[in-house]
Amino acid sequence: MSRPLGADERLAGRACCAPCLRRSWLLAALAPHLDLVWKQRRPLRDVLALGDAELIDALGGSARDELHGRRFAFDPDAALRRCDAARVTPVCRHDQRFPQRLRTGPGAPTLLHVAGSVDRFAALLSHDGEPAPAVAIVGTRRASEEGLEMARTLGRGLAAAGVVVISGMALGIDSAAHAGALEGGAATIAVLAGSAEVAYPRSKAGLHRRLVGEASVVSELPPGFRPFRWCFPARNRIIAGLAQLTVVVEGAERSGSLITADFASALGRDVAAVPGRATSP
Repeated sequence: MSRPLGADERLAGRACCAPCLRRSWLLAALAPHLDLVWKQRRPLRDVLALGDAELIDALGGSARDELHGRRFAFDPDAALRRCDAARVTPVCRHDQRFPQRLRTGPGAPTLLHVAGSVDRFAALLSHDGEPAPAVAIVGTRRASEEGLEMARTLGRGLAAAGVVVISGMALGIDSAAHAGALEGGAATIAVLAGSAEVAYPRSKAGLHRRLVGEASVVSELPPGFRPFRWCFPARNRIIAGLAQLTVVVEGAERSGSLITADFASALGRDVAAVPGRATSP
C-alpha cells in the first residue's frame, strides 16, 4: 500500500510550501494581537522576525494553546483552495520567483500572494537572474496637486525607462505613482496591507483592476483578510525591501511614507526626497 503524501509533496510543483502558507495564516490569526504591538510602539520588525511557535507564545495570551493546536492542524491544501478561489497565487521564499531583495533582513516576509500573472510578477523583478532596477515612490494620502503631478511624472518616467515602480496603492501619492507607471508601460507593483485580490481603498477598484491585468498586486496576507493598523507599516517594510531606492514625494512628520524610508534606511537602501515648498509642513 502506498503511503499518504506529506504536505510538501502534495504542494510539489506549486509556488509555495506548507510552512510558508502556515506563516501567512498565523499572521492573519494574530492580527488583533499584532495591532497591540504597533499601538505600544514596540519594534514590529523584531516581532515579525520571531518563529511561528515563538510568535504564538509572545502574543497569543489566553488563546495560546488554541493557536498552537490550530498551527499543528493547519491544512495547506485548504489554504491553496482558498487561494485558487480568490485567483491569487502564493509564492514563497523557497521558490526561485520570490524576489531576491526580500530574502534578507529581520522580519522579512516568507510569502507573497500574487494577484495577476505570476510570470509577469517574476519578470518585473528579475532580469537574467539578477534583481531588476526598482524604485519605491511613497507619500501622503492628502497630497497637493503639485505632489500628485510629481508622483505621476516620476512613475511614468521610471516605467518608461524600464524601472519598476513600487508603491502601496493608497490614496494620494501612491496611486498617482501607479497611474503614471501604467502610462509609462505598466512596470509597477502594488503592495497591499489587506488581501491582494481586494482593492484597498475601495475607491481605487478601477486602478486595482488595471494593476492586476497589466502589472502586479501582492500581499503577504491570505485571501479574504481585512487589514488592521499594523498591516500598513508591515506592508511598508515590503515596499522598502523590494526597491533599491525609496523616494518620498510628500509626507508629514509621522506619515507612513517616512516609516517606509526608515525601513529602507535600515536595509542599507538609498532614500531620496522631492524638495517641497518652504511653507509646506
